[in-house]
Amino acid sequence: MRQIFIALILCTSFCLASGISDTGKKQTKEGRIQFGISAGEPTPLSVVAGVGYKAAMMRIQGMGWKNGEDDYWCAMRGGLSWTFFRELPFNVDLGIGGGYSFAEAPNGMHKALNDANGAMYVLPYNYEETLDLSVEVWVHLYGIYTQISYPVYFFMDHTKPTLLWRAGYMFEI
Repeated sequence: MRQIFIALILCTSFCLASGISDTGKKQTKEGRIQFGISAGEPTPLSVVAGVGYKAAMMRIQGMGWKNGEDDYWCAMRGGLSWTFFRELPFNVDLGIGGGYSFAEAPNGMHKALNDANGAMYVLPYNYEETLDLSVEVWVHLYGIYTQISYPVYFFMDHTKPTLLWRAGYMFEI
């Protein structure tokens, strides 16, 4: 199913590019800077920043939040990608990336079990932690973007996500 979705995105972008006749006349800037905000997996909210030269792009994104003891999350992701059709309003980035995420959340059942026994037999919180290397596809349309990352190798695999996704808005100068 994932391969069909990625193939559909690529076919659509190739069709859009072939339908425009004067793409060679349009000037594109060599250097570019991007910044924005996104929501998705594995973290609910993230800040994104990127720098690029011609079609090459390097991005980093991350954020963290703490509500108290045993109730927080943080994540960092970065990647290198190549932009296709960057002179069009619709473009696609293909690349590789990696990321680390960590989250803890209170677990009332575990706390009650420890309190009932008067000792700590289980951790009083749930946690997730991953460190991965991923293949990434970014699809942009007038600043709105989606990012799909497919983890291909896990260095740390407490919980293995099958697919990471994000959606957000990026401003480019």
